[in-house]
Amino acid sequence: MPSHINRPSWYLPDNAATDEHLFLNRRHFLKTLGISGLMVGGITSTSFAEEPTPAAKLPLPEFARNPKFADAKRAITEEHVGTTFNNFWEFTKAKNVHQYTKNFNLDPYTFTIDGLVEKPLTLGLEDIEKLGYEERVYRFRCVEAWSMTVPWLGVPLAKLVALAKPTSAAKFVAFTSFYDPDQAPEQRVKSKYKWPYYEGLRMDEAMNEMGFVATGAYGKRLLPQSGTPLRIVTPWKYGYKGPKSVVRMTFMDSQPPTFWSDAVKSGEYPFYSNVDPEVPHPRWSQATEKFITDKANVADVEVIPTLHYNGYEEQVGHLYKDMPRKLI
Repeated sequence: MPSHINRPSWYLPDNAATDEHLFLNRRHFLKTLGISGLMVGGITSTSFAEEPTPAAKLPLPEFARNPKFADAKRAITEEHVGTTFNNFWEFTKAKNVHQYTKNFNLDPYTFTIDGLVEKPLTLGLEDIEKLGYEERVYRFRCVEAWSMTVPWLGVPLAKLVALAKPTSAAKFVAFTSFYDPDQAPEQRVKSKYKWPYYEGLRMDEAMNEMGFVATGAYGKRLLPQSGTPLRIVTPWKYGYKGPKSVVRMTFMDSQPPTFWSDAVKSGEYPFYSNVDPEVPHPRWSQATEKFITDKANVADVEVIPTLHYNGYEEQVGHLYKDMPRKLI
């Protein structure tokens, strides 16, 4: 298990922002990621997993903590809290999701890439992890105004985007989560929610260095309640922008719909949903958050100030410099 980092400072990590030309020059972007021709970590643009290894039996790849994302300037949340205090509405609206997901799995798991790409792909988890497995320690901020620090395992989302080889017409990336009412009881209930869960990012957001495809946490594979076997992590946004148990990534030329925006029509869940202490939720302030480290009772944890973009303004602020804050 990663060691704890008990430093209370609130300054931003010393990470350099990605240069704008990396988003605009696709050839330079691929070169920057170390991608040559059609080969990416042993995977060609036509390869796919016909018989993927079940995630539960797939050995965890060797990994090292990426030094650029090794210190979130906050203590790492205890594993027993980070893996038992969760939202996963497909199973329950309560936080004790782990009690409802003990037998949940998506084996045999495949990940589909389609839409505006040169060639659609169907990948196994092992194909994705060959893109470069690493650990990153990120802050996690829920829209409900609680927060954690989590050591994720996975690959940069930018590398998966590059592998997909989107066409020049692709402006957005849409993600679709699993649909299995036999396993997920809330998907069987008639309600305003239109399952499966769906989310999206703008193309430059998906290619930003902070985006991450997580297949593990705390030195282990993702547990069912944490979004097994694969979830998207965007630490500068509220947690619902990082869908769990994702099975499809689709490239589009227009902004895709998102689950909570469709479910709640009042506008309180906009497409971008970047963490911002100055933009309150209609029913509570976002100026502060309850930071959870090793206490299971969220009502008793430390209340701390919320930072713009969850403390990652240096890395992502340039993506929104010309947009009104209330929209992002």
